[in-house]
Amino acid sequence: MRLSTTTFFLFLVLATTHTTQAADIDIKKFGGAPNGDITQALVNAWKQACATTSASRILIPSGTYKMRGVDLKGPCKAPIEIKVDGTIQAPADPKQLNGAEQWVKIGYASHITISGQGIFDGQGANAWKQNDCNKNTKCERSAMNFGFYFLNHTIVRGITSKDSKNFHMNILSCNNFTLDGYKAIAPADSANTDGVHIGRSTNVKVINSKLATGDDCVSLGDANTHLVVQNVECGPGHGISVGSLGYYENEGPVVDFLVKNVTLKNTDNGVRIKSWPSTSIATTVTNMRFEDITMVNVANPIIIDQEYCPWNQCSKKAPSKVKISKVSFKNIKGTSSTKEGVVLICSKSIPCEGVELSEINLTFNGAPAIAVCSNVKPKIIGKAPACTAATNKVF
Repeated sequence: MRLSTTTFFLFLVLATTHTTQAADIDIKKFGGAPNGDITQALVNAWKQACATTSASRILIPSGTYKMRGVDLKGPCKAPIEIKVDGTIQAPADPKQLNGAEQWVKIGYASHITISGQGIFDGQGANAWKQNDCNKNTKCERSAMNFGFYFLNHTIVRGITSKDSKNFHMNILSCNNFTLDGYKAIAPADSANTDGVHIGRSTNVKVINSKLATGDDCVSLGDANTHLVVQNVECGPGHGISVGSLGYYENEGPVVDFLVKNVTLKNTDNGVRIKSWPSTSIATTVTNMRFEDITMVNVANPIIIDQEYCPWNQCSKKAPSKVKISKVSFKNIKGTSSTKEGVVLICSKSIPCEGVELSEINLTFNGAPAIAVCSNVKPKIIGKAPACTAATNKVF
């Protein structure tokens, strides 16, 4: 029988779709069941998926599960999706994770997707009570909920990270990594629970997400390039931060960061660049763009702080050696909970260059918020507060 051109084309499409459809691997196959511990079941499912030459999808259905730490490594032979629709709980006792830096680690792989409406519950309340890092520089860090490292072409979509013991997520040395519809949730007083920390990565996007934590919603370490935070709600927490930088040896530059269409509510800071003083570490921060941002009762809506010294654990005798240039703040409006809506404290030895303030409309108690500046002469475009001399305010 001869096939018409249309029929042949439809047959070809159906055949192609069938051959590329991911094969489902339900953790039930490996003994993973609601109200039980699925640690080994997930590890075994990963091993099977990683070894197969066609795309696989690991399924964690609705229900509540327990899980100890897992370290899922590649390289793998084909794309893998982990679809989570249940709630997975970490041990409440931090010691039961045996000193692991992350509860769920995935690394050295490509084309990984984590999706679904699932919740990863770090049960961090006990860890927050034990956190004494504001007084003890040698404090023991509890596990983060997620650690993603050396991954290429990764998507995390729809999942929720809840009550992490430490950072909710660390993205390290990754390329083409997208967070879409991601939620990070923890109380405002939960120490060090950054929504997502990004380090030494390229082409990372955080989009359409809600981040409500006890620390930075998004924080950047060193050696990051081409990053985007867009359509994000932040608060409570400490805002969106570049840095802190200038603390560790051999830090790489941070280049090309766009923050756009973001709302920050009741945060300690809005958009911030911070570096440590009195160290010998030199690096650069350039091409930072903060645009179309709404502040609601934010303590420091716009801030560059090159005298960052939390808990007085350093000296401010010597200026920061981090070079900051080409930074624009554009169309930023809303309410500040302090009189100083714009604070630009740059290094005495390496002043900031190419800083622009454009269409800044921030109010404090109904009156226009002011701008205070040190070692920088920002270019004013349109409506924005003119700089006055900075005082010795501690941030």
